[in-house]
Amino acid sequence: METYELVSDYRDDDKLKESFNALAINTFDLDFRDWYERGYWDEKYIPYSFVHNGKVVSNASVYLMSVIIDGQTYRAVQIGTVMTDQAYRHKGLATKLMQHIMDTYENHCDVMFLFGNETVLNFYPKFGFTRYYESEFSLDISKSTIQMKKDERIKQLTLEHDLPLLEQFAEKRQSYSMKMDAQDHGSLLMFYFTLVWPDAIFYIEALDTIVLMNEENETMHVYDIISLITPNIEEVVASIVKETTEKVIFYFTPDASIEGVHAVTTPNDEDALFILNKDAWLNGHFMFPITAHC
Repeated sequence: METYELVSDYRDDDKLKESFNALAINTFDLDFRDWYERGYWDEKYIPYSFVHNGKVVSNASVYLMSVIIDGQTYRAVQIGTVMTDQAYRHKGLATKLMQHIMDTYENHCDVMFLFGNETVLNFYPKFGFTRYYESEFSLDISKSTIQMKKDERIKQLTLEHDLPLLEQFAEKRQSYSMKMDAQDHGSLLMFYFTLVWPDAIFYIEALDTIVLMNEENETMHVYDIISLITPNIEEVVASIVKETTEKVIFYFTPDASIEGVHAVTTPNDEDALFILNKDAWLNGHFMFPITAHC
């Protein structure tokens, strides 16, 4: 009978860390190396892995953070990077890791949640997780009173030249929504800066604000707004839209006071939100910030 060693929190163990990364590459085509070699793998991100013959063969990680829901701040555990080597599947390893995490943290957090794709939509409800449907928030510029600032200075930032600024903003960012937002996840923001959107980071000098954004055709996709003070999203939009921009899509929950924002529920089986909680939360339209997914 094969035996597996359960290990966790091994960010200082180079061998296990490299094995974990190899499994992530094979499973998700996701290479964590640049993120952790820069020192951003901190105590908030904790992997729980089964090891066989010195190799990480199954994993489920947690990220410890805070979330704001309807004006209240909660201690949260997000589960992510759930993966099993193809040769070790159908042995119940992921199930055991999930149960271990739930047993470990159930009395040490207010809410536990995760995101899953279409292959596991029936897996997480077995543990008591409930699926919630997020909404897409968009702004039709032609129907908005927001006036474009033609002379706004916007600088594209790079990891090579602007890393200290990015680290400062990631660590000290202020919330922009009392309906739904994430806090205490600076190392996760650095993951998105370094690995996901390193070419989509822009700085609005007049507002002292960083915007993760990308324009496709006439649509501006705003992934995050990061500021050291609570940002005025209307001013941000006025600064980034162009004469050709017809629509702005937000990948988070903007403040309800923004005139003209339209929300529609958009079931997404590739990034489905599951929450383990005792009460019914999150009424109405919301989107968990995409840059806070682990």
